[in-house]
Order: sequence, then C-alpha cells, then structure tokens
Amino acid sequence: LLLALYAQHKVKSTFDTFSRKNAQSGITGAEAARQILDTRGAGSVEIERVSGRLSDHYDPRKKKLRLSEGVYGSRSLAALGVAAHEAGHALQHKSGYVPLHLRNLIYPVASFGSTLAFPLFFIGFIFSSNGPSLLMDIGILLFAGAVLFSVLTLPVEFNASRRALTLLQSGNFLNQNELMGARKVLSAAALTYVASTAMAIMQLLRLLILRDRT
Repeated sequence: LLLALYAQHKVKSTFDTFSRKNAQSGITGAEAARQILDTRGAGSVEIERVSGRLSDHYDPRKKKLRLSEGVYGSRSLAALGVAAHEAGHALQHKSGYVPLHLRNLIYPVASFGSTLAFPLFFIGFIFSSNGPSLLMDIGILLFAGAVLFSVLTLPVEFNASRRALTLLQSGNFLNQNELMGARKVLSAAALTYVASTAMAIMQLLRLLILRDRT
C-alpha cells in the first residue's frame, strides 16, 4: 500500500514538473502521436481528446488512441512522452505483440474475477466448517486471473515506454536533454504498474493463507 501511494505521488509530481517544460520542437502530444502512427503504418488509428487527468489510453477494440486534455494540445516534455507511449501501444497492437495479445484475451476474465473474487471467497470463508469450501477456491481462481492480467501488464507497459523513447528521439521530437525528462515521466508511470502488481500478488497470497487456515 505504501509503495502504491508513493507511486501515485511520484507520477503526479513528475508529470507536473515536466508539464511546465516545453519541447523545442514545438509539437503537441496529438501531433507527435499522429506522425508516429502515420510513419509506422498505423495511420488508420484515430486520435481523440478525452476529459480527465492522465486518462490517456489506447483502445485496441476500436483502434482509437485517446489523449487527455493535458496531453492532447500540450507541447510539454511530459505530454510528448505520454503521447508517444500510447502510440507505442497502438504499434504493439499492429505488430501482434504477444504479451499485449495475451493480456487482451484474459481481460474479460480478469475484469469479472476482480469484481467477484473477494465476495465469493469471503462468503465461502464465513460458511466453511470442514476445511476450504468450493466458493473459496473459485474466488481464488478468479482473482488469480486478475493477478495474471496485472503481471502481463508489466512487459506491455515497459515495451511501450522503450518504443516511445526511441520514437521521440528518431523523429526529432525531443533532443537528448529533453529526452531525459520524458524518460523520468515514463519511469514514474511504470512504477504505478509495479506497485499494482505487487499489491495483487500480496492479496493472492493473503487469500491462499486464509484458505489454508480454514
């Protein structure tokens, strides 16, 4: 929990810091993403402006890259880093990047499991009398799917960040010094996924320990 809180603080403070520093290229996040997609054969992907702070994401089902208001029209180092990262996800989708494909496949199970796992487990826990109940085991299996989704998210996010930094440099969107700022923003964002995965694994271990004690 402490790691997750620190990660959230880190990503917000780092994003704020580099949101105040504009790139010399003068290009916006949306323009950078558009150029990256067009030059890498993903010109069919649409780019949309969405509300919210750090709500940027790529939707593989609709092939739409959605950028938040603080990224879409901003010329900051943070905006370019985030926009290129999301464009990296679109390129992963186009190239059939295996971890992304696997994560998309188990998403329905993970979403369903994260919602029902704990209620099922604790109902089974409360009414168990002679050892672990079937409901407890179902809850654990459902939550294990959510944990697997979280684990698969790590290589997907790390790869998208590596792609982003390479694209920003090769496209001359950022110079070498500016690239360090974008790297710090993406590294801070990656920490949130590490923290989320760590919490998920610890929760799964907690369920397994409770099961063994019944």
